[in-house]
Amino acid sequence: MVLSQTATYALRATLCLAEAEGSGPLRVDDIAEALTVPRNYLSKILHVLARGHVLRSTRGPGGGFQLAKPPEELRLSEIIGHFDDLPEASGCLLGRDRCSDDDPCAAHDRWKGVSASVWDFFDDTTLTDLLKSEAQEA
Repeated sequence: MVLSQTATYALRATLCLAEAEGSGPLRVDDIAEALTVPRNYLSKILHVLARGHVLRSTRGPGGGFQLAKPPEELRLSEIIGHFDDLPEASGCLLGRDRCSDDDPCAAHDRWKGVSASVWDFFDDTTLTDLLKSEAQEA
């Protein structure tokens, strides 16, 4: 499964906010510059995440965005789920209305295991897990 550009930006932005945890809100301009992504596009993404209670938004001088909860409690599925259908919820890989163990499509049996693994990754992985992995690689 490949994430959409929007979900990827959302994931990168929340990771940036997790890295800055404890230093106060970050402005959209600063996040966009750090990630080299379009500011207006990122702003829309961050506002979706704020409405979804993934982020907190503060207006005015000294305002910006922060994580709504600690990075060790924020699962990747909570972030990307606002932009992409996760495999468990996305239904049939071939787009059939009805696809199940009793009435499988041609890809059902093979996709079922893959989608479960992908879902488990996104639901079991937190921002802290990614930060630890990044620190180990550095």
